[in-house]
Amino acid sequence: MELKKSPDGGWGWVIVLVSFLTQFLCYGSPLAVGVLYIEWLDAFGEGKGKTAWVGSLASGVGLLASPVCSLCVSSFGARPVTIFSGFMVAGGLMLSSFAPNIYFLFFSYGIVVGLGCGLLYTATVTITCQYFDSRRGLALGLISTGSSVGLFIYAALQKMLIEFYGLDGCLLIVGALALNILACGSLMRPLQFSDCPLSEKPPLENLPDKYSIYDDKEKNPEENINILDKSYCSEEKCKNVLANGHWKQESLLQKTPATIAQAKEPETYKQKVAEQTYFCKQLAKRKWQLYKNYCGETLALFKNKVFSALFIAILLFDIGGFPPSLLMEDVARSSNVKEEESLMPLISIIGIMTAVGKLLLGILADFKWINTLYLYVATLIMMGLALCAIPFAKSYVTLAILSAVVGFLTGNWSIFPYVTTKTVGIEKLAHAYGILMFFAGLGNSLGPPIVGWFYDWTQTYDIAFYFSGFCVLLGGFILLLAALPSWDACKKQLPKPAPTTFLYKVASNV
Repeated sequence: MELKKSPDGGWGWVIVLVSFLTQFLCYGSPLAVGVLYIEWLDAFGEGKGKTAWVGSLASGVGLLASPVCSLCVSSFGARPVTIFSGFMVAGGLMLSSFAPNIYFLFFSYGIVVGLGCGLLYTATVTITCQYFDSRRGLALGLISTGSSVGLFIYAALQKMLIEFYGLDGCLLIVGALALNILACGSLMRPLQFSDCPLSEKPPLENLPDKYSIYDDKEKNPEENINILDKSYCSEEKCKNVLANGHWKQESLLQKTPATIAQAKEPETYKQKVAEQTYFCKQLAKRKWQLYKNYCGETLALFKNKVFSALFIAILLFDIGGFPPSLLMEDVARSSNVKEEESLMPLISIIGIMTAVGKLLLGILADFKWINTLYLYVATLIMMGLALCAIPFAKSYVTLAILSAVVGFLTGNWSIFPYVTTKTVGIEKLAHAYGILMFFAGLGNSLGPPIVGWFYDWTQTYDIAFYFSGFCVLLGGFILLLAALPSWDACKKQLPKPAPTTFLYKVASNV
């Protein structure tokens, strides 16, 4: 069975709508967790570094578990995974309202909600790619803005719910809103299969040689049957010796038709066992060969200096660039900014500008005269400078401006797949992107706690944001140095070796 051709429209636009709403509902609270972060600091009295683990786990666990999420979606389909993950996200949010301490939040909000968000992201992207081919970029761009719009709305929504119903009531209501993911998942109708008939499975003995992984000669089913026959006969002899003390009398008994019929049954069973054993051995060796190939391809990727610099850059970017979306509200409170001056939550500003950055940077990446890799490096360098400027902001206006700049530059996530494709090629994109997302999740998990520990150590965010800006700047300059064409100039300037000429002389007949 094969999937039908992508319709590039029709029900696919319903898939885009429900995928947008799914990312809006699941990522709204985890991305706007900075509003909850302040309440958890007051409720549990823990340090900023320890409390920051809750939000960092919610954002990082889904990326760290991306291989498992992909396996679940490919095995069960997008619709069942979406419905199951909707229960996970809603249940984790509701459980968090009953948290007696910060460690319970590590599990309920950090792991359960984070893993549910990772599953939902993979499911929405997978089913959207199935429904769209020529318009796939537009469809993926539309659904990716769901998380940014969720950050913008949930920051103000959670702040208002806390004022009216308290922290526990806010989490219960947000969890109830997440149950709408179940309705979105029910509309994710999978593509129907084509009407082509199933191809018959070839018999085991007619398998072509290409399925043989190793060059050594394998035992065929007939040889396996002979081995089983020998073991079966020896087993029967042992049983007769143990039971009667001798076996010669059994061999003298005359064989009847009933005994012959009974003898055929174990032969059929032995043949099936031999065939299954042969198949399992081949399957195990194929899996082992695939594993070896995967490790070899991974090592080959890291031999590419630009890819190695890219994974360092994305790790440092998430360590330094993710904390502002979590800690900016607490930065404003530490700078003695009054709530009356706040026209809009700073996290909401980051969210709406992230959506704008995704769209504008994605449009810029489509221009042929713009080098996407250098555009990504420019966003990293400007992001690092903006983070270093945050300690100098002491008013709501300056913090709002810097939040807008940081949010816009965070939209470089939209051009990251372009950069990865330019670095490794389209044929290795899936493999390379999975590795990079793992390191991005690692950076998301480590960044906020590190910044929080700096505050616990110095009682100010100044050194913390200097550290964040330095990390992003370092990643940007490492990627810039690796991508400069001057590194390959020496190879291009090397003179090509002159071809060796041979003179042939006709042998003399003398």
